[in-house]
Formats: sequence, structure tokens, C-alpha cells
Amino acid sequence: MLVHLSVHNYAIVEHLDLELKRGMSVISGETGAGKSIMLDALGLTLGDRADSSIVRIGADKADILASFDLDDIPDARAWLAERDLDNDGPCILRRVITAEGRSRGYINGTPCPQGDLKALGELLIDIHSQHEHQSLLKLDTHRRLLDEYSGSQELARQVQLAAQRWRQTRQTLERLSDSSDEQRARHQLLSYQLEELETLALGEDELEQLEQEHKNLANAEHLLGACRQVLDLCSESDAGNVLSALTASLNRLTAFQNQPGALGEAVNLLSSAQIQVEEAVGELNRFLDHFDSDPQRQQWLEERLDSIYTLARKHRVQPADLPALQQRLLEELESLNADDDALEQLTEELTAYARHYREKAEALSLVRQEAAETLGRAVESEIQRLGMPGGRFSVTLKPTAEGDPVPHGLEQVEFLVSANPGQPLRPLAKVASGGELSRISLAIQVITAQTSRIPTLVFDEVDVGIGGPTAEVVGQLLRRLGERGQVLTVTHLPQVAAQGHHHLFVHKARGQDETHTAVAALDGSERVEEIARMLGGVDLTEQAMAHARQMIASAQA
Repeated sequence: MLVHLSVHNYAIVEHLDLELKRGMSVISGETGAGKSIMLDALGLTLGDRADSSIVRIGADKADILASFDLDDIPDARAWLAERDLDNDGPCILRRVITAEGRSRGYINGTPCPQGDLKALGELLIDIHSQHEHQSLLKLDTHRRLLDEYSGSQELARQVQLAAQRWRQTRQTLERLSDSSDEQRARHQLLSYQLEELETLALGEDELEQLEQEHKNLANAEHLLGACRQVLDLCSESDAGNVLSALTASLNRLTAFQNQPGALGEAVNLLSSAQIQVEEAVGELNRFLDHFDSDPQRQQWLEERLDSIYTLARKHRVQPADLPALQQRLLEELESLNADDDALEQLTEELTAYARHYREKAEALSLVRQEAAETLGRAVESEIQRLGMPGGRFSVTLKPTAEGDPVPHGLEQVEFLVSANPGQPLRPLAKVASGGELSRISLAIQVITAQTSRIPTLVFDEVDVGIGGPTAEVVGQLLRRLGERGQVLTVTHLPQVAAQGHHHLFVHKARGQDETHTAVAALDGSERVEEIARMLGGVDLTEQAMAHARQMIASAQA
């Protein structure tokens, strides 16, 4: 619960320190004294938006600090632990707004974004404002209140997330499907081109080998003639050849004994030349013996090379680049196949998300159906106590049309009311007057607050437009809520104020140069005087004082 609120330089508040207790705390004061300023400042620590206009004139910043005891709020304790923000003492939320408009938030001394303050604040305090009854005209509010009452907010959130996932998956699927016609055409083209390349089956280094072989066959006659001429010159010419000349030369030189060193070296070189010429003659003979000048082989080579060159021209690449082209086309085709697989996978995911949504939404519908009847009876009982005898209230669930998953579930929730006996139940917006709407809103807020897991409830002038015996009933309802936790109530009604366990009086303290808001805790005679003032009249008569004492005693009894 909220145990301490410290406000510095906020609006007309210079400095304010409040110690708050369990039970129902009443906040009263003259109109314009600043009762709602306290709650507005508290709202800033809970993540509300702010601007520089809230900084007290002449100050450089506004500083608001709220301390909470988390013994009865395990959800908040777990939230802090998940983010390493917990400590052994109270949870302290702080908000600083500078005169230049900059804002900083802190949780237990650690800087944090405004969104974190808001998320944590929703676990700490539930605020009901005097304008909240206007939101009762919206069906979204009806659904939210029913889900809060039934404790199915988490299930409702899961239904919403399931619908979002389904919608996002469908959008992705539609984008892929829209491009599928173009992809199929590209797929067909790539398949045909790859089939041509695979049929060609150009091997590694095959082109170079084919070109060399074709070149050899094309020059076969010239090559054979040259080989024969060389053989003739080296070994076969009767008129003289290289081998016979080398042999004769060696015979002449080796006929001399005791050859000088230079002559011996010349003999060695001639011997080596003779051996190399003999080996060259052997290689030429082997080439001529195995040379294949088959015309059919040459024709096949020309056809094979023509296929390669034609396909290269078709794809506008060099013939040697055809293998690399084939690899690129294959990778692109695999990518398209992956898109097809993704399309199939997304289709399966879409079906799974729809099934998951249906399961969660049907579970939510069952909870809503059970809670709708209970909530309807409870609110009906309260509005009859709040000055609408014979009034009826019902919570209806209208199934939505079959179709795509929607975030709010399988039904629309709507509140129906009959303000007077004998009248049929009709939508709230078409029946209730302003005063009736305010009472119905108060009844709903009190009933839903009883099932809230949040121990601190704030009611900011929710009793506007109510008076007489009805006001006393309102006070009793709020006191009953305070007995199970902490309730802060801003009110102008003495019937409500008398029901409080504690009473805080907000007033303006005027100095010579400035005015600021102050808060005093009332007890005993001071509280009696404030209730008497709220009963009316400029002067506090003994009759008004006696009436105030009686109201307080009756509430305590």
C-alpha cells in the first residue's frame, strides 16, 4: 500500500509530506484548495505524462516521491525482481520534472523510462476518477470491467496477442502470395536454363582441352608434314641427316688418344646431342603412330564447341564462365524454393495461430459468461441501494460474426440497464441520465474493486451528483472497501467523509507574497468541525456540530 507521499514545488504545493495508513482515508477541503493536486502528483510517480507548466512558479523543478509497502503485492515484488530493481525496504517511485520540460523517473533510485513507472504503477494503485462514468458509454470499457471483475485480464491479453500474431502472419503470407505469380514465372525460366546447362554438362577444363584438340585436328596435315620433314632431317635422309653427321663427328674425334681437356668436353657434348636427337626421333615416331585424324572426331568436336559457344552467347557470358553461371542460377532457384517452403510454413503457422486463438478465446468466453451473471446481480443490488429502487442491470455477451480472429475475443460485452420498474433493459447509453450514469458507474467501480488484487484504491470525487441517504450508502461502500485494504477518497459530501477511518484536510495557506497548499490530519474536534463545515452554513452551529458527531459515531458503530 501507499505509505508516504512527498511533493515539492508542484503547482501551488511548495512542500508536502503525507503519511498514509490502511483503511479509508478521506480527503476534503474547499473547492480549489488542491485536493486533486495531490492525486495528480501521485499520478506522475505512476507514469502519467507531464509538462513544465506543473512546476511551481519560481522553482527550477518539481520533485515527487511515493513510497509503497509491498508486503501484500507479490506481483509488484516479482516485477521488480525480474528487472533487478527490488530491495529489502519499501518500493520508492520518484519523478522529477524540470522547468525546461525535461522529465526523469526513478524506481528505488535507479533511472527508468516512463513506461516502467506506468507498468509498475498499474500493480500498485487502481485510480477511479469522477469522469470515469463517461467511459461507461463505450463498449470497450464494458469488456475491460468484466475482464477485471473476472480476473481474466491475462487471458484477455493472451487472446489479443494471439489475434495480433495471426494478423501479422497473414500479412506476411499475403505479401509472399502477391509475388508468387512472378516467382513462379522466374522459377520456370531458371529451371529451363539450368536444364540446358546441366544437359551441356561442361566439365572442368574441358573447354580448354576441346579447343586444343580441335586446333590440332584442324592443322593435322601441316603438323604431319612438319613431323616427317624433321624425321627426314634427323635420321632418314640419304643425302645426309643429323644423326649420321653426329656419328661421323664422334668417330673422327674419338680416333685420337690422349685428347686434351677441351676436346674431351666437346666429345661429351656431341654424345649427349646424339642421345637427345635419338630420343626426339622416337617421340616423333610415337606421335605419328598414335595420331588420330578421324574426320568424325573433328565433326563431334566442332558440334560440341558450337553448343558451348551458343549457350554462352545466349546468356551473354564468356564460354569459360558457364559453370559459374550455372552455380548462380542454382542458388537463385534454391532461394525461390525456400520462399515456397516459407509460404507453406506460414500457411501452417497461420492455421496453428488460428487454432491457438480459438482455444484461448473460447476459454475467455467461458470465464466471461460465468462472471457476467455474477457482476450483473451484484451491480443491480448496489444501484438499488444507491437511489434506484427497482432498477435492473445486466451484462450481455453478443457473439461476433464468424470470420478473422479479433483482439477482443468471440463476443462483444455490453451493459444493459432499466432505471425504472416495468421498463425493458436497454443499452446504457440510451437509458441512463447523468445522475443515474454516475450512480451506476460508482456501483460498478465498487463491485469491481472488491475483486481487485491491488490493495490501494483511489476514488477522486466519484460521488459527484449524489446526496442524501444515497451519499451515506456510498460512504458505507467505500468504508467497507477500506476495511480490506487502503482507500483514498476525495469528497465534498459529509456523509462520505464521516465514514472514513482517517481524515486529511486540504487548505490554502496564504503568506504575504504567495499562497501554497497544505494538508492537515484531522482528529477529534477538528474532524467534527470539518464535517460540520461540509454540512453547510457559514457559521458552525452547535446543531451542525452535534449532527457531525452523530454521523461519525454512527459510522464507527
